[in-house]
Amino acid sequence: MDNAAAIVKAGQQMNLPRRAHVVAVATALQESHLRNLANPGVPGSMDHPNEGVGQDHDSIGLFQQRPNWGSVDQLMVPQEAARRFYAALVTIPGWDQLSVTVAAQRVQVSAFPDAYAQHQGLAEQIVDTILA
Repeated sequence: MDNAAAIVKAGQQMNLPRRAHVVAVATALQESHLRNLANPGVPGSMDHPNEGVGQDHDSIGLFQQRPNWGSVDQLMVPQEAARRFYAALVTIPGWDQLSVTVAAQRVQVSAFPDAYAQHQGLAEQIVDTILA
């Protein structure tokens, strides 16, 4: 829950609505099961606090972001990774009217575009618990 709380906190600091938090948490659930993952193929990521190892190309962190998202130092900090996710989300026209899975996919450009939908219910519960 610490990582989910960091995601929600970042969204609150950016004055984003609950919907954005749900999209972000659902995305992190799909990408990393809400774990901050290092990657042995990404120099420096293993030196950061992490909750496991992922090996998807050169992706790291909660959102399995790649180098174009920021530095290793940035992406391995849950709150900063979330800020970067949100910054991309809000550039999508009408993001707040899209389904959670479509909004997440437009940010992530995943090989599994429908996978985020399965996490929406849990993401809503997690966000509501944190916001309560």
